[in-house]
Amino acid sequence: MGGSLGHGHGHNRFTVLPLFILFICLMGAAGCGIHYNEGSAAPQPSNPTQAPPTTAQHGSVEISPQYAALAPGQSLAFSATVQGQEPAKGALQWQVNGIPGGNAHVGVVDASGRFTAPAHAASGNVTVTAALGSSPQADYATAVASVIGPGTITPTANPQVVTYTVSLPEPGTVSVDFGLDTNYAQTTWSQPAPPPYGGQVSLYVAGMRSSTLYHLRAHVVLADGADFQSPDQTFLSGVAPKTASAQVSATPGQSPQPGIELFDTVIPQEKAQLYATDIQGNVIWTYGLSDGSAMDAIQPAQLLPNGDFLLLISYLSSLPINGTTLLPNTIDVIREIDLAGKTIREVTESQVAAALEAKGYNLQLGSFHHDVLVLPNGHWIVLLSDYRTYQNLPGSSGATKVLGDVLVDLDQNNQPVWVWDAFDHLDINRHPYLFPDWTHSNSLFYSADDHDLLLSMRHQNWVIKIDYEDGQGSGRVLWRLGEGGDFKLIGGSDPADWFYAQHGPDFFSPNTSGVFRLGVMDNGDDRPAASGGGLCGAINGTACYSSVPVYQIDESAMTATLLYRYSLSPKLYSFFGGDVQSLANGDALAAFSASAGGTVVQELKLSPSSQQLVWQAVTPGATQYRVTHLPSLYPGVQW
Repeated sequence: MGGSLGHGHGHNRFTVLPLFILFICLMGAAGCGIHYNEGSAAPQPSNPTQAPPTTAQHGSVEISPQYAALAPGQSLAFSATVQGQEPAKGALQWQVNGIPGGNAHVGVVDASGRFTAPAHAASGNVTVTAALGSSPQADYATAVASVIGPGTITPTANPQVVTYTVSLPEPGTVSVDFGLDTNYAQTTWSQPAPPPYGGQVSLYVAGMRSSTLYHLRAHVVLADGADFQSPDQTFLSGVAPKTASAQVSATPGQSPQPGIELFDTVIPQEKAQLYATDIQGNVIWTYGLSDGSAMDAIQPAQLLPNGDFLLLISYLSSLPINGTTLLPNTIDVIREIDLAGKTIREVTESQVAAALEAKGYNLQLGSFHHDVLVLPNGHWIVLLSDYRTYQNLPGSSGATKVLGDVLVDLDQNNQPVWVWDAFDHLDINRHPYLFPDWTHSNSLFYSADDHDLLLSMRHQNWVIKIDYEDGQGSGRVLWRLGEGGDFKLIGGSDPADWFYAQHGPDFFSPNTSGVFRLGVMDNGDDRPAASGGGLCGAINGTACYSSVPVYQIDESAMTATLLYRYSLSPKLYSFFGGDVQSLANGDALAAFSASAGGTVVQELKLSPSSQQLVWQAVTPGATQYRVTHLPSLYPGVQW
């Protein structure tokens, strides 16, 4: 853990010393920069507050490599040249930590420069020296060999996740390669050793199938450039809890986007509501609730930049307005968990309500619901339901309790710093669908180009843009996209070719403002017929179907051009849930969630002239709130 093999005094920076000083140091004198404990059974870990040794060169000798890393008992051949030439046999003297030939405690080096690390060493550094025998005081060079002890594999509460721990003798990073064989098909992300001089690194290894033998090795890159792969170790993963099965197929000749799929099951309520599969459908990670009630569902989950997952866990927001009594122990939280399932941070609805009240807000809040947004600055924007009572609204008499939406920007201390209430910015008299559940927003996303927010409002059949400006905006509704909104529809029939009761939009272009593309999961509830006939599902109404339209939005011209629309053949109706996602390879992922028989997830090549199915997953008898494609379980890592 930082420093050299053997106890160091002062800064552990070894250079070849004049022979008489070297002799004194070998006798164990203090203050020489080297302390070799002759009676110890193994090299002692050095002081982690000391800097690691560095290489040195004097005169005409050069050594290669200058920095290296190896495991206990491993061998590595060093080579040396004198004025760029290979020296004659026996011309060089080789030493380890100043000891000619070294020994079993610090490692040995033979006359050819082949160094063998001690067999039972803790992590630490040694110096390997090549000196010219005819002038050892004037001509020498040293290299640093970092001996890295074996990693420790420890099971976690998650049967498919282990903790891998290894100690580095100096600054560097650690990742873990793992797989079904020693080809190690997957890797974790890299994590740094503690500053400033290294130490213990622990990281989760996640992404293993249930009840399967895996091979693991550490990949260490030290700050001095030494690159090390540890000897192979194995681990038998545990038995994963039951999840909804994912039946996967791929179109011959097509190449799906590499990565994994994150499924968020809301029906039925399996023990592991949240699970990830590889693209072959094998379950490689799960998370199940150990608290809450049968009313609680995860809606949704997302991978954070720090490697944790952020979950919204709550009941269906409209239940109280329908007179439903919540079950005991029902929870209502935003929860951050690590890969092992441990809660790292959470905030409850009641805590947010108290914080808002302390700041002078007078809101009648319901639950968290449907989405939470993570901002680049680490803030969370949470979506909550909000109640207001109106008297004698048009078409009704007496009091009507209306359910709307509130957005609250929480800083890292869970304190509200910006609040937006739909009741303050939209017309209560516009309620096309399932009033008095008035807005029923279900998706919130951030426009990085102009720092504003987009909010999908299912019961308004709208996606709206809100003046947010990273918490400095007025909250004004900048535009309303959809039937009866602010945009002229081009390339389609208005109103039928708008989206209705939609879920999970996504940007389909690199830019997010000006002229950009937006895809939508158009569930289709409340859709009117193209000819102006009855609504979807109504008597004499149009047939219900779900689709994925992609629009080109022009914020200056206020036009929405329907570029293409995809629907399953035969047409499928998913009356709620689902999402769309633009993938890195240019394909689209569409999750038709609440269809007859279960959820259908498809990767598609979409263009105005054709739609090509690339990959498909079906979860028979199970409804997924969302299905999200991720490169891996680790930020910045592609599997």
